[in-house]
Amino acid sequence: MSTLWFTSLWHLLLFLFTSEEACAESVIKSVRLIVHPRDEVERGTNVTLECQAEVSHKEGSQPNHNYSFYKDFKSLNTDQTSSRDNFYSIPDARMAHSGKYQCVVNTKGQKEQSSVKALTVKGLQTPVLKVDKLKLREGDDVTAVCTVEEEIGPLTFFFSDGSQDLYTEHTESHKVERQLVLPKAIMNIFCYYSFSFPSTIERSNKSNVIRFDIQEVAINPNIKVNPSTNITEGDLITFNCSVDTTYQRNSELKISLVHGHTLLSVNMTQTDYKMPIKANESGEYECISRLGRVSKSSAMNITVKELFSMPVLSIPQDKVFEGENFTISCQINSFAKERIQMDDIRYSIFQDNTPVINGSIYNGTAGKASNGKYICVAEAKEITKKSRSVLFEAKVLVSKPEISVDGPVIINESFWIYCHSDNGSLPIIYSLKRNKITLNRTEVSDLREKARFLAMISTPSDISSYMCEAENNGQFSRKMSERLHVPVIVPVGKPLLTVIPVPGNIEEGSDVTLICNIAKGSPPITFSFYGGSGTKIYHTTVQSNSSSYGLSAVKRQHSGNYYCEANNQADALMRSDTVTVEVSLANWKKALIAVFCMLVVALLVLFIVMRYKAKRGRETYSPTASPV
Repeated sequence: MSTLWFTSLWHLLLFLFTSEEACAESVIKSVRLIVHPRDEVERGTNVTLECQAEVSHKEGSQPNHNYSFYKDFKSLNTDQTSSRDNFYSIPDARMAHSGKYQCVVNTKGQKEQSSVKALTVKGLQTPVLKVDKLKLREGDDVTAVCTVEEEIGPLTFFFSDGSQDLYTEHTESHKVERQLVLPKAIMNIFCYYSFSFPSTIERSNKSNVIRFDIQEVAINPNIKVNPSTNITEGDLITFNCSVDTTYQRNSELKISLVHGHTLLSVNMTQTDYKMPIKANESGEYECISRLGRVSKSSAMNITVKELFSMPVLSIPQDKVFEGENFTISCQINSFAKERIQMDDIRYSIFQDNTPVINGSIYNGTAGKASNGKYICVAEAKEITKKSRSVLFEAKVLVSKPEISVDGPVIINESFWIYCHSDNGSLPIIYSLKRNKITLNRTEVSDLREKARFLAMISTPSDISSYMCEAENNGQFSRKMSERLHVPVIVPVGKPLLTVIPVPGNIEEGSDVTLICNIAKGSPPITFSFYGGSGTKIYHTTVQSNSSSYGLSAVKRQHSGNYYCEANNQADALMRSDTVTVEVSLANWKKALIAVFCMLVVALLVLFIVMRYKAKRGRETYSPTASPV
């Protein structure tokens, strides 16, 4: 057995030794990346990356090495298997070739990587700008081409006039073509491009500059207003927009009249624009002419004086209750006295868009029919103005309140009284009264809310002395509830337990009646009887102030202490005094016992007499002594 174990161990060691020998056929000691001619070069330089690996291998073996090159930790997809082919070439380097490079050597399952080397390529090419034409008229576009023949992307191109960039584009190409509309009469444009690195952006020099002298299109509009720029509301105003006669008959010319964000007219080349002016139409009016892509504008400020001010609607804001009279009035605060007189202004008052009177004053009676939104309209010289709308709602007098309680009413215990009216404008003031004397007041602001008052009574008749009062318009709206009528619970008094017959005259076999009675208490009353050792022997609920329980043919074991308890909805349990009941023997048992006792005595006397006689006889018969 030991020989077999030794043999297995020897084979295992031999296998491990031979495996290590196989793995140790070559060992990579170090890997180094070298950049030729140097790490920082000018654009156009031929750059070579050399991966040097120091590898030890067994004598006589020639293992192959695999070389891989990476830029910014991404593979350059170049795998070489020859030990001499450990170079990666970058001919005519550009700034796009800048980055972090690394090489990896793989041989016989072993893999080692070099440290990271940074290559920096300096210098960007100066771009060339070309255009398709140099003579332009205002609104024309020009095709501009910006080119860098020898650069590689990604690049960002810019077209600029020096003060701002006209166009920007990101591309992988070395050329960008764009149609530009030049906004100014004289422009000098050029282009440039930039290249982005993770931490910085390199920008090229400016291209050649191209100057444009752009011929202006003279379509500046001329705006005229009649009768004046300062007019009165309601006057007819006329606007005239025109341009130089050279372009006036051009069918493509469009002239528009604009006020703020409102387009008033879209074609004013032939006709004027007329309109009656309103006070809220003061401000800037602009004529805009457009020919092709070219637009010009001229503006003029118009000041409009009010013919009369906005009407003001006066409506009662205080409490007006149903059935009360109210007045609504309408008036203006100012008007143009040089144009109209006060009598020229006509008034109308509307309720929910329905006219109620042609005039400035409306008298009505408050009620559901008068509720709604009112506005006032003033008119003069075809000018109509409306006041702001005002909501009017007649207040509702409080309805007769209802008085109620929460839970049972028990003598000498606190309970809640509730008072509530179904209708009435808020707030409502409730008062609790007792025999016309106010005990407490409270105010509620929610029609669903009930007023709550704490109360207590000492006799059942006191409950009807409570009433509650509701008001929401002083003494004119006071409403009194009915008197409070609810059941009143009188707690039970101390019960009295009566035993019939009286406890001293109870014999075995007699019928005994227990009667529990209370002097006061609201029915129903629950009576409980207890006897003997305190065990409940009877339980009942009745509508009267007393209850009874009968014991038939009592025995001596019925003797003991008896009591009763009484309770009702007041839940104040009361207990009677204890009554002791002693059940004596029946008369015939007493007689039998007496006869038995007499018989025992007689027998005892007889026994004594007989004993005495017997003793006496022996003494008489006793023999005398014999003679000597």
